[in-house]
Parts: sequence; C-alpha cells; structure tokens
Amino acid sequence: MRAINLHLKILIFVLVTLGIAITAYQILYLGIPVTEAETDSLWNIDAKVEFQANPRDPVKVQMYIPPLNQNYVSLNESFVSNNYGVSINRADGNRRVTWSARRASGNQTLYYRLVLTKRFSDEKSGIKGPIFRESIPVEGPEKVAAEALLAPIRQHSADVETFIGETIKRVNSSDDNAKTLLAGDSSGNKKASVIELLLSIAHVPMERVHTIRLSAEGGSQTPELWLRSFNGKEWLYFHPETGEQGLPNDRLVWWIGDNELIKVEGAKKPHVSFSMNNSEMNAIRLAKLTDANTNAGFLEYSLYSLPLVTQQAFQIILLIPIGVLVILVLRNLIGIQTLGTFTPVLISLAFRETQLGFGIVLFTLITALGLSLRSYLEHLKLQMLPRLSVVLTFVVVLIAAISLFSHKLGLERGLSVALFPMVILTMTIERMSITWEERGGSHAIKVAIGTLVAASLAFLLMSIPELAYFIFTFPAVLMILVGFMLAMGRYRGYRLTELFRFKAFLKD
Repeated sequence: MRAINLHLKILIFVLVTLGIAITAYQILYLGIPVTEAETDSLWNIDAKVEFQANPRDPVKVQMYIPPLNQNYVSLNESFVSNNYGVSINRADGNRRVTWSARRASGNQTLYYRLVLTKRFSDEKSGIKGPIFRESIPVEGPEKVAAEALLAPIRQHSADVETFIGETIKRVNSSDDNAKTLLAGDSSGNKKASVIELLLSIAHVPMERVHTIRLSAEGGSQTPELWLRSFNGKEWLYFHPETGEQGLPNDRLVWWIGDNELIKVEGAKKPHVSFSMNNSEMNAIRLAKLTDANTNAGFLEYSLYSLPLVTQQAFQIILLIPIGVLVILVLRNLIGIQTLGTFTPVLISLAFRETQLGFGIVLFTLITALGLSLRSYLEHLKLQMLPRLSVVLTFVVVLIAAISLFSHKLGLERGLSVALFPMVILTMTIERMSITWEERGGSHAIKVAIGTLVAASLAFLLMSIPELAYFIFTFPAVLMILVGFMLAMGRYRGYRLTELFRFKAFLKD
C-alpha cells in the first residue's frame, strides 16, 4: 500500500510539473498571449525616396532596407514605383533594393513600405562575428595622439566591453589628444571614425549600425548611428556620443556598415525621409500572422494549426474536463447527489446553446413529461429495452413539438432545444423513475435538483471566455487538472453535506 501511495504521489508531481513547465514555456519563452484581449504593436514604416533624374541617362537607385533577422519580422513589404524595375540583393548581412529605369526625367518619388511586428520566437542561436581586425595605418601627430589616448584606456579597462566604453568616453571628453584626432569635426560620424581608429590599433573589431527608432508618436526621422562589437559570445552595442550601452528595444536596425543609405546613378539630389505610425492588433491573431511569415513554427504544433471547423469543436471539447472537475468537487467534497456521474456535464453543454434559464425550463419540462410517460408504461409491464425505446421516441417528438411552437410564438431560443442530448434525457428519465420507485419521490426530486445545480455551475464556469481561451491555447493545463483529480481519488474524509447529516453525533 505504501508503494502505491508513493507511486501516486510521484505521478501527481510529474503531471503537475509538466503542465506548469509547458505552460510557462509557451508564455515566457514563446510569448503566447495569456488573454485573448491582449494586443501587440504593429508598425507601418514608409521610406520616401526623392531625386532628380537626368533626362538622357538610365536611372539606377540603390537603397538599404532592413535585414529583419533580429527582433522583428515583416508581415508585408512593398515597393511603390512607376515604371521602375525592382530587385533585391543581399551582401554582408544587409539587404539592398535596386530601382532601375531606362528613361526618366524631372523630380522622381519612390516608396518603400514595411509592416512589421516583434518576433515571438527567440532566434539568437548561432550568433557569429569577428573577434580580431587589422590596425588602420596612422602617421604623424595623429599616431602620437592615438597612442596617448590608448594608454589610460588600457589601464582603466578589463575586457572588450569596458575597453570600448572607456574609448567612447575619452573621445567625447575635452582631452587635447581627442581634439587632435577630431580635427575640429565633432559630428557623430567623425567621432565614430576616431573610435574605430583607436579600437583598430588594439585589434578590437567594430561595425557601424544605422537604426530607426520605432516611436509611438510616429513622425519623420533620420537614421541614428550606433556602434557594435563582437566579444566572442554576443554583439555589444554602444552609442558613439553618449556612450550608452545596449541597443534599446525600440530600435530597428536598417543597415550595417560605412556606406551611405542611398546611392544613385543617372540622377542627383537624392533624399530619403522616414515616416511611421503605430497601431494595435489582437495578439493571438498577430502571432498566427507572424508564424505564417517565418520558419519559427510558433504555432505549428498548437491547436491553432488545425482547420477552423476542427478548432471550434475542440474549443468545446477541451472544456469538458472543467465541467468534470466541477462535478468531482460537488460530489466528493460537498456531497451533492446527481443523476449519473457525468450527465450534468452533458446537460451543461446543451445549456451553452439554450442559455441557462431557458435550458433549465426545457430540461424540467421534458423530464416531467417523460416521467409521466414512464409511469404510464410501467403499468403495461414492458421490458426495459422497449420501454426505453418508447421514451426516447417520445422525447424526440416532444423536442420537435417544442421547437415548432417556439418558432410560431417567435421564441427563437426554443429552436436550440434540438441540441439537448436526447439519449441522455431518456436515461435521465429512466434513472429518475427508478430512484422514485426505490427511494421515494422526495429523494428523486432532491437528486434532480442536484443535477440541475451541478449542470448550472459547470455551465457558468465553462462559459467564461477567458478560461475557454486559456485552456484552448495552453492545453497542458489539463495535466494539472488530472493531477488534482488523482489527488481527489484518495480523499476519504467527510463531505460537506455529511457534516449536517451527522450533526446530532457532534452534539452528543
């Protein structure tokens, strides 16, 4: 017996642990929304390209576009142009779009439009980057100034991260050596060049990263320059002027490298302006769209991958264990008696269509009329199978009659009575009749009321939209329910109703 108890406890522990672990993995790692009402941001970005074309020359416009291989995924990408060919190529971790036309004249306007959202799955595995670079050649006063700056930088740093941070700090200081290297140019690009020079002498690799800020206010903006270096494990991001470390979550990497954003041939005065707006979208719908546009398989093995009709069926089926749990608590802990073990759960499923009040009225009416017929058939001394057949046929005719009269009276709710489980109603009538004969009318009515109470409570719990969404989205929760049911299987204590039943013994 002790071995069985230990086996049961281990089984319960494993089920509950698995249920919690799988659900936590879906919520914390995959980022699946906990509630159906949860929304996520959807970004719409426009890059407007303007230039003046030479009338006699072919036009070729090249512009960097986001690689989208980090924290964001594209839901829609379009190139709006008139009489221009469009092609996309990849190089050095960047993507570049090329617009080309044989003839164009005057002012030209092209658009690149992108709809994106945050990536739901983590794709940081397999990060690679350079860990060594050759020194940039430097001579004369600049070499002396660079060596003078590097001496305190080496002294006050312990690794790549602190070395880069100290370098940025020194370049942005009022140090005379830094001013010599800047040569009177305090722009962000010049500071980045000086930082790159100092890091190259120490053989520390560095890349320029041009980003766009995903601002909730929208509006136009220009790309912001950041620096990054690979420390052997991950990319470290730094702002070249403020020294801020870590790329903010609202930054979208547009392109990497020293090249300009746009390059034109056969045209002049190129200009690119960015504008954006932010909107909200249902999180689970957005997750499905994200899954369809990536290879991450975010919802590939979830119930959302099933056909829509099958999903609707499972949204009801997965609620049955919730109703069963209600019946288990009512019978084993409270002591409410019902007609059959899980009959109230099936009745509560019918209540989902008829609604609670009308469903109770229909159940009471059909059961009462069925009992009357059952009492009449008892006098005919029929065998059980023919008797049940007659009662079932009577229930079908009665349901059809109620539906017909409800339709004539304009009570469309009565049409849903057809969803009542006819066989269950027939067996309920038979069991209630037997209970009436064996234990009296008062006990039969008491059991019938208990059945309605259990069915009503199960219906109310199964009708909570948030619970239905949570169970369907995180079906591993059912493992936790099974663990609780197994624990309830060893309960041998008093039920709540028995405390009132044996109240007299407590007084003695």
